[in-house]
Parts: sequence; structure tokens; C-alpha cells
Amino acid sequence: MAITTDRGDRARSPAANQFDDTWREMHSKLRRRARLLCKGDPYKADDLLSDTALKVHLYMLRSPERVKNLAGFFFLVLNHAFLDHTRRCGREDRVIEHGGEWEDDFTAAVPDHAPPAEQQLALKQQLIRMERAVATLTPQQRALFALRFEEDLPYPQIAAVLGISETLARKRVELLRKKLRKKLD
Repeated sequence: MAITTDRGDRARSPAANQFDDTWREMHSKLRRRARLLCKGDPYKADDLLSDTALKVHLYMLRSPERVKNLAGFFFLVLNHAFLDHTRRCGREDRVIEHGGEWEDDFTAAVPDHAPPAEQQLALKQQLIRMERAVATLTPQQRALFALRFEEDLPYPQIAAVLGISETLARKRVELLRKKLRKKLD
């Protein structure tokens, strides 16, 4: 938002002067805050500071009259820029596999997280034994098993569904666990 004078020079607007003065005055405090937010990483802190300066500058170009405390506004924008950066990194980490090996055909190598074959066989056998043990339960015990271990309901909700007290629900689940352990051993 520059003002052109009669000579064709570009004079600075009052908002630009205010921005420069406040930036010079607050720069060291903003840098300390940015380093604190970035856990001491000077490169990330500098990126955060430049992002903050750009956002404040663009805002001041559009509506300088809305900013009453420019120093405080710098800190507010710094915090928001940090939150934006953190959210963006979180989204990228969920979508992009960092450090993955790339093959010649540019497809990501998928790591094999499956347990070894022996462990898979042991897990399948244990699951079969568990299914047999659950099949021997009474209908009430199977309902309790489903509520607690399949639906993962908390004890107050189990008690409400069964129409019993929470203490009794806890005790019944404890007895059910003991019964299943005994059958599995």
C-alpha cells in the first residue's frame, strides 16, 4: 500500500512505517517465542517468523485500521502460524510416508507388519480355543461377553443395559474372565 508522490517516488504509508517500527522493536521477543514453540530449532523458528511477518504485512495492507495493538497482533499471528504449521505437519504425516524406500518404478515399498508364520498360527489356534470357550457360556454370559469385550462398553453402560448395579457388572465380568481363563488353560 504505497503512496505515490508528485515526483513519482514511492513514499511509505503510515501502516508500513508502523509495521517496520513494531517489527524492529519486537523481533527479538518474537524470535525467542518462535524458538520456544519450535523446541529450539532455529530453522523452523525462522520459517515461523517469516510466515508471521508475511501474514501480518498482508493483513496490514488490507485493513490496518482494525489492528489496535500491533505488537500483540504479531504474537497472536505467531501462535496461529505455529498452530497452522503443526496441523499441516500432522496431516502430512498421516498421508505421506516419510523416509520410505522408493523402487525404480516409483512405488512406495510397503513394509510387512505381519507377524511371522509361527506366531500367526499360534494366534489362530488361540482364537479357535477362545471361540470354543465362548460357545460353552450361558446366553447371559455371552451377552455380558459381547457388551464388555466386543462392544467395549464401560461398566456403567453395561449395568444399565443389564439392569444391574455397576458393582455387580464388574463382579460378573471378573467371574467371566476367570471362567474363560480356566477353559483356555
